[in-house]
Amino acid sequence: MLRLPAVAGRFYPSDSRELTALIRKYTRTHPGQPRIAVRACLVPHAGYVYSGHVTGAVLGGMALPRKFIILGVRHYPRGEPAAILSSGAWRTPLGDARIDEALAEALKEACPLLREDSVAHSAEHSLEVQLPFLQALAPDFTFVPVALGTVRFESLVSVGEGIGRVLEGTKENVLLLATSDLNHYEDDATTRIKDRKAIEQLLALDPRGLYDTCRNEEISMCGLGPAAAMLTALNALGVKKPELVKYSTSADVSGDRKAVVGYAGMIFS
Repeated sequence: MLRLPAVAGRFYPSDSRELTALIRKYTRTHPGQPRIAVRACLVPHAGYVYSGHVTGAVLGGMALPRKFIILGVRHYPRGEPAAILSSGAWRTPLGDARIDEALAEALKEACPLLREDSVAHSAEHSLEVQLPFLQALAPDFTFVPVALGTVRFESLVSVGEGIGRVLEGTKENVLLLATSDLNHYEDDATTRIKDRKAIEQLLALDPRGLYDTCRNEEISMCGLGPAAAMLTALNALGVKKPELVKYSTSADVSGDRKAVVGYAGMIFS
C-alpha cells in the first residue's frame, strides 16, 4: 500500500525545495554541538509555521537512527482506535518513506490491541508531518506508524508495555517518537499554566500522573494516548533522563493570545 500525502500544501510546503529549505532552517539550532543519542522524543504536529521550530529544535540536536516507531494521534473517528500499518510506504514531497515490516510484525505480536487498519491513517496529519523531517535528517529510514485514539488508560499501558518489550528485545537502534500538541484554544496565559502541569508529569516519567492531570485539569492534550504509551515503554526500559528542549505556543508566531495551542519538544535518554 502507498499512502499518499493528506496535508502537503497545508501543514507543510508541497514543493520539495521549499520544504527542504524550511526544515534546514528549523534544524539549524545546534551549530557545533555534538548530537545526542536518546531513546525517545516528544514533538508537536501542528502546521510547520507554528510548531516546526519546536520539532526542529528536538530532531536537529539528536543522533537519529534509521528505524522509528511513531506514535501518532487518531484525531478523526475513523477506523480502529489503536491502528498500525505493517507494510507499504508513505509518500511526501521528499519521496517515499518505507514501513519497517519486521518491526511492525514484532509490535503486533507484542501489542494485541494494535489492529491493522489503513482507514485510521488515511487523513491523519500527526504522523505525516514528522516524515519530511526524518527524510531530511535520516535518509533511507524505515518506520512503523501507530495511531492511538481516545482509549482507556489500561489499554495505553498495554500498548506501551508491548513497545517496551520490543525495544528491549531488539539489537537494532530504534527511536520511539511520540507526537502531541498540548492545550488547545484557550488564552495564552491559561494555556501556559495548564501546559506546565502536563510537562511536569512528562518530566516525572509518570504516565498515570499525566493521564489523570490532563483529565482532572481539563488539559486538551490531543496526544495524551501516545505520550502515556511512550512513558510506559520508557519506564519498562529504565529510562531516567527526561529533558524539555523547547516550549512555545502558537501566539509566539501569530501574536494572537486569545486562543492558542501549546507545543513542547522533549527528549528522553
